[in-house]
Amino acid sequence: MDICNGYMAGYYVFFENSSSNPYLIRRIEELNKTASGNVEAKVVCFYRRRDISHSLIQLADKHAKEEKEEEKESPLEAELTDKQKHQLRHRELFLSRQYESLPATHIRGKCSVALLNETEAVLSYLDKEDTFFYSLVYDPTQKTLLADKGEIRVGPRFQADVPDMLQEGESDEWDQSKLEEKLWDPDCPLSSKQIDQFLVVARAVGTFARALDCSSSVRQPSLHTSAAAASRDITLFHAMDTLHRHGYDLSSALSVLVPSGGPVLCRDEMEEWSASEAAMFEEALEKYGKDFNDIRQDFLPWKSLTSIIEYYYMWKTTDRYVQQKRLKAAEAESKLKQVYIPTYNKPNPNQISVTNGKMATVNGAGPGAYHAAGGGRACESCYSMQSAQWYSWGPPNMQCRLCVSCWMYWKKYGGLKMPSRAEAPEEKTPPSPEPRSRGHGPRQSSHMVPVRNSGSPKSSTKTKQAFLLQATRLTKLARHMCRDIIRLRRPFCMCAFLRVSVPFSGQ
Repeated sequence: MDICNGYMAGYYVFFENSSSNPYLIRRIEELNKTASGNVEAKVVCFYRRRDISHSLIQLADKHAKEEKEEEKESPLEAELTDKQKHQLRHRELFLSRQYESLPATHIRGKCSVALLNETEAVLSYLDKEDTFFYSLVYDPTQKTLLADKGEIRVGPRFQADVPDMLQEGESDEWDQSKLEEKLWDPDCPLSSKQIDQFLVVARAVGTFARALDCSSSVRQPSLHTSAAAASRDITLFHAMDTLHRHGYDLSSALSVLVPSGGPVLCRDEMEEWSASEAAMFEEALEKYGKDFNDIRQDFLPWKSLTSIIEYYYMWKTTDRYVQQKRLKAAEAESKLKQVYIPTYNKPNPNQISVTNGKMATVNGAGPGAYHAAGGGRACESCYSMQSAQWYSWGPPNMQCRLCVSCWMYWKKYGGLKMPSRAEAPEEKTPPSPEPRSRGHGPRQSSHMVPVRNSGSPKSSTKTKQAFLLQATRLTKLARHMCRDIIRLRRPFCMCAFLRVSVPFSGQ
């Protein structure tokens, strides 16, 4: 078996759910075989920045900026270029507590995901291939982001205040009688044989008391179960406490065990709980684990928290717990430990065939408008004209495409390698076929990527009247001298219209 194609629980992997969308990043929790013989993976979901609403992303960036200001930004972070900052956003993920089951055949490779290490240089995440990081937890149902950080439990709530060391012969002024209560004297006048005989009598009294009690006779209908219940710790503790309180006088202690009203009956939580309550507790334990607050709130609200905790530790001593533990161990053994997924080599539907493999440029075309033979365009990410294979990217009417290298980057990291000037710090996403508005100016998508015309008569919805813009010589010269400043191809930037209009709304 090829180790590279072997997957097991705990691995971070790429999943493909669409031929055109980026891979999903998941962590394998379990590998299960279905009734049809296929293998399904129970996985933990990770989300990219592009999967989360813009308002939450702004909140996360603001939180990260405040933390950097408090910690004083390191020189390595300050030296990041715009390209590195752009690509670093593609490495950020958001953990979730959401699980889903996906076919194992959709796995497309391994990756690495780690909790953000604040002491490590951020460039280390860019230097490693298929490496991601996360620092926040995303709740897709509540639409919230929370920090996934541990807490160092230091302080008076977690540590005791150690007093100063006493000098030799110095008293600590503590009255031991007020701090402790003696429950048993190992130097009592009774021998071990006499104590054991008294405990046997206490068990017999407990068995007889259960025979007289109607509720106990229903729960323990046989003599064997009644005797076993009477031999539990609560009966022995009561007998030893009674013996100690009566100065280890056997006759006096025996008279207390069997008063005039009838024998004393001692019960613990194992006897107080009914069979239906025990079944509900096991169901709750399977769902919530040892979260006793949730167990009490959702399943056993009539029980006290102390009662539930005490019952749990007694339940762990029963045969029922041992049987469940063995059953879970057998289920774990029967589960798949590892699955082998062959390398996926089927052609992607987004591949574009290249005529004779020849590349060319269109005469008179300006910068950035390169075309290949057969009507192709330059790569939308790196603007390269040479590639062994091209892939269509975005809506079909846009005719955008990516080279092999940029296509693999898009599939793995969910963005393009090179940042766009129109995007500024934001990441570039596939252009939308729908215009953002009907206003004046160049028609653009919702992600600031200009919408191109394919040249087909069907692509234009309405014939527009042509006009001529006669520019002066000084304007023509300025276009070449200040190209990056005036942004010839993308002269406009998106702005928050509501923020601009609020100050003037009252005028």
